[in-house]
Amino acid sequence: MAVDIAIARPELLQVADAVAREKMIERDEVLEAMEQAIQKAGRAKYGHEKDIRAFIDRKDGRVKLERWTEVVEQEPVENEATQIPLRIAQKIKPGIQLGEFIIDPLPPIDFGRIAAQTAKQVIVQRVREVERGKQYHEYKDRVGEIINGIVKRTEYGNLMVDLGRAEALLRRDECIPREAFRNGDRVRAYIYDVREEPRGPQIFLSRTHPGFLAKLFAQEVPEIYDGIIEIKAVARDPGSRAKMAVISRDSSIDPVGACVGMRGSRVQAVVAELQGEKIDIIPWSPDFATFIVNALAPAEVSKVVLDEDGKRCEVVVPDDQLSLAIGRRGQNVRLASQLTRYDIDILTEAEESERRQEEFRKRTGLFVEALDVDDVIAGLLVQEGFGTIEDIVTVEDEELAGIEGFDESVAAELKRRAATFLEKRDVELDEKRRGLGVDDVLAEIGGFSPAMMVTLGEKGVKTLEDLADLAGDELIEILGAEVVDEEAANAIVMEARRRAGWLGAEEEGAEPGDGND
Repeated sequence: MAVDIAIARPELLQVADAVAREKMIERDEVLEAMEQAIQKAGRAKYGHEKDIRAFIDRKDGRVKLERWTEVVEQEPVENEATQIPLRIAQKIKPGIQLGEFIIDPLPPIDFGRIAAQTAKQVIVQRVREVERGKQYHEYKDRVGEIINGIVKRTEYGNLMVDLGRAEALLRRDECIPREAFRNGDRVRAYIYDVREEPRGPQIFLSRTHPGFLAKLFAQEVPEIYDGIIEIKAVARDPGSRAKMAVISRDSSIDPVGACVGMRGSRVQAVVAELQGEKIDIIPWSPDFATFIVNALAPAEVSKVVLDEDGKRCEVVVPDDQLSLAIGRRGQNVRLASQLTRYDIDILTEAEESERRQEEFRKRTGLFVEALDVDDVIAGLLVQEGFGTIEDIVTVEDEELAGIEGFDESVAAELKRRAATFLEKRDVELDEKRRGLGVDDVLAEIGGFSPAMMVTLGEKGVKTLEDLADLAGDELIEILGAEVVDEEAANAIVMEARRRAGWLGAEEEGAEPGDGND
């Protein structure tokens, strides 16, 4: 029968309680750290290879130190320090089973100076790990909040900010230009990221993040905090200028006026925090053309041409508004682009007029050359919206004859000349395609025109295998998104692979680029 050689140590419980209160962590976590420290000291005394375990009684502080030896079947055992064969174990303790442990109590350790120092380091390290874990779980859910702290120290221009129960990093590039903080200064910043790293949780702060401006307004404008007004987008040039798009869910409340406040009181409070950063508050609109016009304020806009698929737009402004629309060093158009998420090209009315005239001349020249007509007829066709020879071939006779100055005979003759031109061009393109060595089967698969076949040949796509080897987006890149869309491109490539015998039954429905090529 084992003799209990544990000694009551109530002072351990008192120390654990004190540390738990000071560090604001659980008492059990401190006692577990102490157990690890005693365990480490025990292994140093009785052998690091042995399975030494320590236990502290949670009621009276009694410390038990034990050696655990696992009962295994095989002989000889893999590790003599921690394992014992079942045959021998049953002689020591009859009835013991495989997987159980023989537990031998050990005399308590009289901590020497080195052992006590080691134990202290283990406890401190363990308490620090618990503290860090607690910090991470506390702050990871606070990403997106504004927090107040005190500058503790500066490291290479980066600020270490004391948040009270944690320390955060405010990097130099996350500070507003020209603002300077000294040790002991109070600082407000936005928590934009919290990461768990080997050296502990890292809390990253920012004063340049768009979310900082949005949260400042939420603090100053009750309607935003209550959800009546929503901030849809923010774009910032920190310390210089910002644009913020807002919308009201209550038609009786003006979102811009509410954010500005009486005599600008609300917006000025935010401007003061952001070191004088000028803020343009604009109404958000679901109509992107209107939203882009609003975003370019204070410049006046004459016309907006949107390319929604490519997220691009052309904005035409009066000649005297060009510098205002672009802004100092391109600031106004850059912020408007960030706010709307559209690439914005600014043109003056004179530039747009010149470009329209150039396009008119090019299209007119095309019709004069292809249809053998004079400038007047070619000009009429362009004015009516015809841009290519194919447009003339495919248009209804009545529509062509309905153009002022045209009749049925003129329309029929124009369509005949257009068809003749296209036939001649297709013959020439077909000869060029054959010269490039492009296989006829490609046209069967994709329904490619002669011009498209030549383009494929020039890009090195000449055989069924070449086409099958492409991904859908590569085919789009070769032919252009205006010629073939994603769905059609994928279907063409899959058909080429099927004909080439590359697909098994299970791959028939896969998308090109899924790993089948």
